[in-house]
Amino acid sequence: MAEHESLEFGKADFVLLDNVSMDEFMGNLKLRFEKGRIYTYIGEVVVSVNPYRAMNIYGREIVEQYKGRELYERPPHLFAIADAAYKAMKRRNKDTCIVISGESGAGKTEASKYIMQYIAAITNPNQRAEVERVKNMLLKSNCVLEAFGNAKTNRNDNSSRFGKYMDINFDFKGDPIGGHISNYLLEKSRVIFQQEGERSFHSFYQLLRGAPESLLRSIHIQKDPKAYNYVKVGGQIKSGINDNADFKAVADAMKVIGFTGDEIQTVYKILATILHLGNLTFGTDGDVTLIENSKVVSVLKDLLSTKEENVEKSLLYRTVATGRDVIEKQHTVQEASYGRDALAKAMYERMFCWIVSRINDIIEVKNYDANIHGKNTVIGVLDIYGFEIFQNNSFEQFCINYCNEKLQQLFIQLVLKQEQEEYQREGIPWKHIDYFNNQIIVDLVEQQHKGMISILDEACMNVGKVTDEVFLQGLNGKLAKHAHYTSRKLAPTDKTLEFDRDFRIRHYAGDVVYSVVGFIDKNKDTLFQDFKRLLYNSSNPVLRGMWPEGKLRITEVTKRPLTAATLFKNSMISLVENLACKEPYYVRCIKPNDVKSPLLFEHQRCQHQVEYLGLLENVRVRRAGFAYRQTYPRFLQRYKMISEFTWPNHSLGSDKAAVKSLLKSCGFEHDVAYGNTKVFIRTPRTLFSLEEQRAEMVKRIVLFLQKVWRGTLARMRYRRMRAALIILRAYRRYKVKSYIKEVNRRFKNIKNMKDYGRRVKWPTPPKVLRKFEEALRSIYNRWWAWTLIKSLSPEQTLQVRAKVAGFEALKGHRTDLGLQRAWEGNYLKRDSPGTASSFTLVSSELQRRDKFMRVLFSCNVRKINRFNKAEDRTVLITDRHLYKMDPLKQYKPMKSIPLYNVTGVSVSPGKDQLVVFHTKDSRDLVVCLQGLVPPNESRIGELVGTLLSHFKSEKRKLQVNVASPIQCSMNGRKCTIIVEAKINQSQPDFTKSRAGYILSVPGN
Repeated sequence: MAEHESLEFGKADFVLLDNVSMDEFMGNLKLRFEKGRIYTYIGEVVVSVNPYRAMNIYGREIVEQYKGRELYERPPHLFAIADAAYKAMKRRNKDTCIVISGESGAGKTEASKYIMQYIAAITNPNQRAEVERVKNMLLKSNCVLEAFGNAKTNRNDNSSRFGKYMDINFDFKGDPIGGHISNYLLEKSRVIFQQEGERSFHSFYQLLRGAPESLLRSIHIQKDPKAYNYVKVGGQIKSGINDNADFKAVADAMKVIGFTGDEIQTVYKILATILHLGNLTFGTDGDVTLIENSKVVSVLKDLLSTKEENVEKSLLYRTVATGRDVIEKQHTVQEASYGRDALAKAMYERMFCWIVSRINDIIEVKNYDANIHGKNTVIGVLDIYGFEIFQNNSFEQFCINYCNEKLQQLFIQLVLKQEQEEYQREGIPWKHIDYFNNQIIVDLVEQQHKGMISILDEACMNVGKVTDEVFLQGLNGKLAKHAHYTSRKLAPTDKTLEFDRDFRIRHYAGDVVYSVVGFIDKNKDTLFQDFKRLLYNSSNPVLRGMWPEGKLRITEVTKRPLTAATLFKNSMISLVENLACKEPYYVRCIKPNDVKSPLLFEHQRCQHQVEYLGLLENVRVRRAGFAYRQTYPRFLQRYKMISEFTWPNHSLGSDKAAVKSLLKSCGFEHDVAYGNTKVFIRTPRTLFSLEEQRAEMVKRIVLFLQKVWRGTLARMRYRRMRAALIILRAYRRYKVKSYIKEVNRRFKNIKNMKDYGRRVKWPTPPKVLRKFEEALRSIYNRWWAWTLIKSLSPEQTLQVRAKVAGFEALKGHRTDLGLQRAWEGNYLKRDSPGTASSFTLVSSELQRRDKFMRVLFSCNVRKINRFNKAEDRTVLITDRHLYKMDPLKQYKPMKSIPLYNVTGVSVSPGKDQLVVFHTKDSRDLVVCLQGLVPPNESRIGELVGTLLSHFKSEKRKLQVNVASPIQCSMNGRKCTIIVEAKINQSQPDFTKSRAGYILSVPGN
């Protein structure tokens, strides 16, 4: 059974209908169409309704869903039938065929394309180049055959006007290795005549609208379909067909398949010849028949590569041989027109058959030896016209409907045969099924000597004037008592039939009235031998090869050629014999409406197709008392969860016993039969009940499996996490130990090194020890510093502490801090050696008076006095006071500031020597160090560091600011000091500004 679809979409298989009736069948078909389900099964037959819209159900993902699956495992689809045929061919080594039938516009051609695409998609998994080439050519052949064999009709924009059967050959691995195409009954009358609203074959319009100008000029064609009589009716029709793009696609496809440039050019010339033939007109001059537009003859001469006089002669005369005498008989205007049209039809048909033959030459299996390569198996795809009933039914409809009678007979016989064989294999009693056996209609048409084709051939062979009425008289004479034949002569009161014109056949699909007009001519299919000789004598080898019978001499006697009806009958008999020896699969196509609407479902229209396709008969045969059958293992696999005796696995002796136990526990044992390998279920209700119980149990099983699986996943996740944690901890311990061991090894002897291990490279720590490494480095740095410091004298220790303090305060703010030199502190002796003795005396006196312990810093400065004037002074900083001295008066002390009154120091970020001492009483001291030796030496870092170190030793805080400009207070008034570099400035100096002061420094 197909994957269980909700009943809102109807029954996925017509076999499961509660009552097999036309009303239920049509109701289910309509419901599925309206719900977007265009495919439905009848057992192993697919019923396809044309959706008249693009559907996203043919992509690669859908192909994968059906690949290798059984029919019942997925919803109904073309791919399921294609896969079933492929599996039967590959697994059981059986030749199979897929028969696609339905009327024009029902979607047969599209169905055959999708089947070909599916087979191409699932084969050649190893991407062998030769197999890919064959697949590509098989797919491209569809494009070419559609161009030359399809046309726009009132029912279908891409209607196949010929029957096609394609054999695809596969090697023992199941890969396509070649193929063969057979064509049946091309509707060649369409070349010269089309109904209103229809077109001729696509190839003409593709040439006229898509060919480049250079090609059209070379074959004397203009880009206007309305200029040519044979195609002008179709040339006026607006449609969605893109002839321009199709021309390029067909040309490319022909090249891919293997047509040579000369062959393709010859095809275009034949199409052009036919177009020009349609424009030929004949007239008379007395008793002489003439060609009125003789310029066309010159064009035909070029296109056919022959002589102009030969073309004209074959069009106007007919050569007749009587014994050894040869007579040239002139045509009448009517005969010349008939000959012209017959030539056009024959050339197109011969070209089409030649194209099929060329494709076969290229794609046929070559050099295949079954002993070496294994058995060559085949899948056949038959895409053939469906039953046709028109207002005016002629010879073509007669042949087409005969073809459908043959195929319907085969269909019923094979289905019945398959059913009977299955019942016999399974040991189930066979119940006789009443169905319409159309063998009587087949015999009516094809029976030797008594059938309609024999009567038609007999009428064609009569001596004298042969007319269609003679044929009708023959039918009335020999078939008067046949239950399925009637005419107006046999039923005088039936006014639906015309005297001497119409006859009716009661087909399995319904009654069809045929007009005998044209039957004789179409059956004879006469083409004068003069045309065959003309084309055979062409200098174009491709064209010459299409007409081998033209080589016969005029007086040479040959057998009477078979008539068109006999040829078609023989081809049908051969086709049916070919199909009968294969395992058949069927696609029945239905056209939902005549206006190509994706929404409209015309009930009467569809019911008529269901009737003539024999679908209801098919359902009855398939049911045969049992709606469903399945092998025991597969049935058990699907429904075993319903019974406690079979879930999860049974312990009974066989699957058959397990199925019996399951059905008995459900109470269905009276509605089933048990075969040897299959269980048969009588009513669909039982199956639906099983499906409902299964769906309910599946929910419970899924919940249970989810619970178990989630628990399993959680436990697996916990174990993995725990194992990972153990591994991580062990790895971390290993990395920590390794790191500590490596650090110990590298730093083991640093006490004996000159630099105490300063140059030793630290090992890279693991991530977890990065903070530990920082702490370890800090400990090492402190130890290294302590080791160095403990060897210093007290004076050196004080200097180091001062440098550290200065560095910490000014790091990143000033560039030259003087850290690389020794800090002397008292610089007056070095800067002014001539007055050093005076300074020494004054400083000694101050030490006795103020009791300071040591001098922290001394230097010459430029300062601002209380009158806002700049003057030279000397600054002496001790551990208790800051003294200002006048160097011009023997370093007389001018004023002193106790250090406890100093709250902070401000310096600029530049290279200048500006210092501002901030005091508690807002009487800040602004000075610039000067007279330095050497001149470029910077002492700001030493001054700041020394003060900071001293304040720290006394546990007092000193604020250090680095800013530009510097804010300060002079005599209680706030002011700003700005530093400016000037090129011509030799010494630093202060000048007054509006906001405060400007310190000008040398700008070198």
